[in-house]
Amino acid sequence: MKNHPLILVWLVFFYTTASAIEQAPSKPVEEVHHRVQRVVPYSLDQTLQTFTKTVHGGIQHVVAKSPDNTKQIKLIQEHLLKIANAFRKGDFSTTESVHGADMPGLAQLKLAKTDDIKFEYKALENGAQIHYSTEYPQFIQALHLWFDAQLKDHGNDVIPGHSQHHSTIAE
Repeated sequence: MKNHPLILVWLVFFYTTASAIEQAPSKPVEEVHHRVQRVVPYSLDQTLQTFTKTVHGGIQHVVAKSPDNTKQIKLIQEHLLKIANAFRKGDFSTTESVHGADMPGLAQLKLAKTDDIKFEYKALENGAQIHYSTEYPQFIQALHLWFDAQLKDHGNDVIPGHSQHHSTIAE
């Protein structure tokens, strides 16, 4: 009976510590956020980003939170066009600088020849997207691993009206 107060104190301490750990953002996510902000010209706080896997690869969307924010929209479009062009040349240095050389899928993506993977840039009214697609199973798998790593590091924002476009893993 003498141990009940001690057990109660221990349970309260454990619960409080566990709750604080769950609620605190993880240090790696914060570090990734800071590294991303150093390489992208647009404000992460003023934009939303999604990574949606598809049967043949995936689609990355980056849009401005405000459709009237023409400055951010222009910066998003310029950056996504730049990285799509770099990816077409096999240059994943921007991704590597943010996520590291051991990012899942990255080594395999670097092995792709020029036409093995398509990186199709498209300007949107409120931002831009890159559609990643390939017919080669090893590169589909690499893109999916790469997208999973992006989701783990960045999360996946909810873009209003966006979910109906990609409700399944089809293209």
